[in-house]
Amino acid sequence: MFKWDEKYRVGIKQIDEQHQELFRIASKVYALLKEKNKSDKFDDIIEVLEELQQYTVYHFKAEEEYMRKIHFSGYSVQKEEHDMFIEKFKAVEIYKIDENQEEFVKDLLYDVSKWIIHHILEEDMKIGRT
Repeated sequence: MFKWDEKYRVGIKQIDEQHQELFRIASKVYALLKEKNKSDKFDDIIEVLEELQQYTVYHFKAEEEYMRKIHFSGYSVQKEEHDMFIEKFKAVEIYKIDENQEEFVKDLLYDVSKWIIHHILEEDMKIGRT
C-alpha cells in the first residue's frame, strides 16, 4: 500500500529520505492490518505506534529547523500541523487499543495515509519550491 514514488519527492535530500522512512513505518502499519494469523497484535501495535511517535518527532524537528533556516513563510502553519499530529498520537489511551485492535490499526492507517496524501503532497511540496 505504501510505496515511495517520485511524486512524493520535495527536492530536499534530507526531507525526502525522512519521508521514505515514514513510508517504511506506514508499511508496517499496513502489514499489521493484513496479518490474519495473529489474534493478539497488542505488542506489535505498541511497537509501531512508538516508532511512529518517535520518528515523527525527529522528522518534524529536522523539517522545522530547515524551514526556519530558509525563512519559509509557511512555517507557522507547518508547525501547527506537526504539533497536532504529534498530540494525536500522544493522546492515545493504550488500554483502549485492546478493546478493538483491528479498528485501532485501521484508524492508525487512515491517519498516516491522510498525512502522507495531504501533508507531504500539499504542504511539504511548498518547502521544496522555496
